[in-house]
Amino acid sequence: MLIDGAARVACVTPARRVAGRRVTTVDGLAPDVRQAWADAFCATGASQCGFCTPGIIVRLSALADHSPEPVERALLAHLCRCTGWRTIVDAAGVVGVPHPDRDFDRASQRAAIEGGVAQRVAPDVSLGAGGFADDTAPADALVAVPDGVGGWAVGETLTEARAAAGKVQGRRTTVAVRHPLEVPPGDWALTLRTTWVEPAYLEPDASWCAPGAEPVSALANGGAFGGKTTSAVGAVARQLADEHGRAVRVLLSREDTVRLGPKRPPIAAGVRADGTGVLRAVRTAGIADAVHAVAPGIEVEQVYVTGPPTSVALRAAGWAEAAVLQAALAGAARVTSPDGATAEAELADGRVRVRVRCGEPLDDVVLRSYCIGAAHMGLGWVRSEGIAVDDEGVPHDLTIRSFGILRAVDMPAVDVTIEPDEGPSVNGSDAVFAAVAAAAWLADGLPAEWPTVRR
Repeated sequence: MLIDGAARVACVTPARRVAGRRVTTVDGLAPDVRQAWADAFCATGASQCGFCTPGIIVRLSALADHSPEPVERALLAHLCRCTGWRTIVDAAGVVGVPHPDRDFDRASQRAAIEGGVAQRVAPDVSLGAGGFADDTAPADALVAVPDGVGGWAVGETLTEARAAAGKVQGRRTTVAVRHPLEVPPGDWALTLRTTWVEPAYLEPDASWCAPGAEPVSALANGGAFGGKTTSAVGAVARQLADEHGRAVRVLLSREDTVRLGPKRPPIAAGVRADGTGVLRAVRTAGIADAVHAVAPGIEVEQVYVTGPPTSVALRAAGWAEAAVLQAALAGAARVTSPDGATAEAELADGRVRVRVRCGEPLDDVVLRSYCIGAAHMGLGWVRSEGIAVDDEGVPHDLTIRSFGILRAVDMPAVDVTIEPDEGPSVNGSDAVFAAVAAAAWLADGLPAEWPTVRR
């Protein structure tokens, strides 16, 4: 938001501090300014789910210089997980410029293939019109939040519910990131250990339900990288609405999503030069099938470890780890996904270069956006991401900034080449995610543990 024309972060600015001052949100921008930014964000793929972009547009609209460096610095005040930042920088450079017409139905088809759920592509998505679950809740609905002991605190307002739950704001921990598994014994050509990784989607889980009705989906305009596939908020909203005889909103905070939501399963693997080997993984349903989809010669051992829940629904979980190991053995960051998409990646001259083939593109802008977002996530996965989990299995890193996600100023430019392919359209960004991870690991010299940069 703008306070008397100056950008401020709305989520940490109490209303009492702006009493009597002029407050401008994205809806308060001049219509022509708002539309110009919406068009630019859509034209460059700078918005996918659209949850974070209204605030970004407000800040950039007040920025005098829209060249890359000041835009990157301005973005330090914001968080975006979908787009990998570079498309947002691109949008700032073309705001107000006419853009070619596109078929948004085809663009939405590609977005759904990449995100795994129905997703709408249109200029107004970047203005917050993606259809988020909590936006549609009736004003008089009760509010329910986790109470910290396995139940739900219910109140007339979010403030009242959080007070009843005794919510404490999350902080970044000083506890070190650890690797919960040991590499299996053996004579290995290559070994790798990973840690707990948070999917870190921006919109916390939310749903609401009226008595006797169907709950609103928590997925809204994006798939949360698979992190909301098993979210309980819809079922809880239905149960509480029936119990109270009123509509109930169920909301998770950022801390709740970290404590309750699924993580990428940590692994410890050793592989031989011929590609066979053993991969230990924190016990996760479906992990063996995911690994064997790309590496049938790798034996999978599942180990029970006290910790947060894990899931193979998260982006390429299991098969990406196996594909990265195989690519590293070959010395080339080339990956083929279980869907048949292929991707190659290279880190050189301060840039990431990606080639992807994934059937008919449908819409190059959307496919490029998802590939850049996947490159951002792949780089972070290898080099910086991880959360601290203690001996009792409790996560200690509870804020987005503590997860090691690469900032806009940290993210190199990404060149995406989409190879012609008239075959059926399949997900391409997951293959890019794995290929960029392999390229980053190779570039870093194949250290035995991720993240490769200790914090």
